Amino acid sequence: MEFIRNVTGHIKRIVMAIAKNKYFRRFAPLGAVAVIALVSLVMCMSGQENEPYVEPDPLPVISSTEPVTTTPPVQESEPVPPAVIDDPDPDPEPDLPVNPLTGIPTEEDISRHRPFAVMINNIKKANPQLGISKADIIYEILVEGGITRMLAIFQDVSDVGVIGSVRSSRLYYVDIAQSYDAFYVFAGGSPGAYNALSNRDITKFDGVAGPRSEIFYRDSHRRSTMGYEHSLCTTGERIMERMPNYDIRKEHEEGYVRALSFAEDGTPEGNAPAVDFSVKFGGSSKTTSFKYNKEDHLYYVSQYDKDYRDGNDDIQVAVTNILILRTSISGIPGDNAGRLDVKTTGQNTGYFICGGKYIEIDWSRDDLTSQFIYSLKDGSELILGQGKTYICIVSNSVDVILG
Repeated sequence: MEFIRNVTGHIKRIVMAIAKNKYFRRFAPLGAVAVIALVSLVMCMSGQENEPYVEPDPLPVISSTEPVTTTPPVQESEPVPPAVIDDPDPDPEPDLPVNPLTGIPTEEDISRHRPFAVMINNIKKANPQLGISKADIIYEILVEGGITRMLAIFQDVSDVGVIGSVRSSRLYYVDIAQSYDAFYVFAGGSPGAYNALSNRDITKFDGVAGPRSEIFYRDSHRRSTMGYEHSLCTTGERIMERMPNYDIRKEHEEGYVRALSFAEDGTPEGNAPAVDFSVKFGGSSKTTSFKYNKEDHLYYVSQYDKDYRDGNDDIQVAVTNILILRTSISGIPGDNAGRLDVKTTGQNTGYFICGGKYIEIDWSRDDLTSQFIYSLKDGSELILGQGKTYICIVSNSVDVILG
């Protein structure tokens, strides 16, 4: 306060001196401004001195061991996509059920179901056959008279439609049906076939003598144009409608494993081509031709000098795999009808054709209840291509030319 009083006294004396000066009037406005500014300064200093001193708050101490959190300013920017983390051990794709006769995935697991093996008439007059293009496996073998007959094997007949015409059985067809643990569908048979059917554990559907003949019917058009013996048919629908009523085993027994193995591409190694060839079943007898289509990797089948077509939908029979199996074929001694004895057990050689190429193979079958086993010449398992298969069983004496 003493300081203020001293300053104020000095200001008064300065003002009085200026007032007595002859230039006062001339510079009075400027002097007034200066005096006012000086007085304001003095008053400001006086006010600050009168306010008590307050100790400022200390700054916060941040430990070097604790993270410092700051809030960044909000900015508009492009959204950042979530990080993609590669799973080093991704879950494997689930194994889909497959048709055990083709290796092709199915919507439902039908692998435990017993298949159907149907005797199909192949005399020229009885063509076209019905339902044949939907067979998973087709066997063609000689019968008496230089003609052949087919055994069409279906893992599932529910959507096949009409099947036929159904013809009589022979002993070696019984053997093959048994190797698949199949329901055997036929219409009559040779004495040797009936003898085997009576003494083996085979589920029979016989259109002539029964049992289960109610699945069959005579097609009126075929009966009038082809003859009574070429008119017997069935349908997948008729079979499946009646199956629940039959007290028969409908699935393979526990532990049953199908011997066939498949890969997406079954083309054999090597450079032996097989793209357009025919199989003669002996002498002047029936010939079947195969032509490879590299676009869809299928072999299209022809017989009787024209495409082998299904009478249901006019689809040409086409397959992924062809097996030509050699075996002993001879006439049955004392059989006046000229029926044949075809050996289906033991071991022998053959050919596997797939993807435009062929390779020599071996086949074996231990006994009548066993499946056919196919192997390469080095003893390793033969792997078929996923798809349908056509199997020709021919005599050891038949020349097979594939190249």
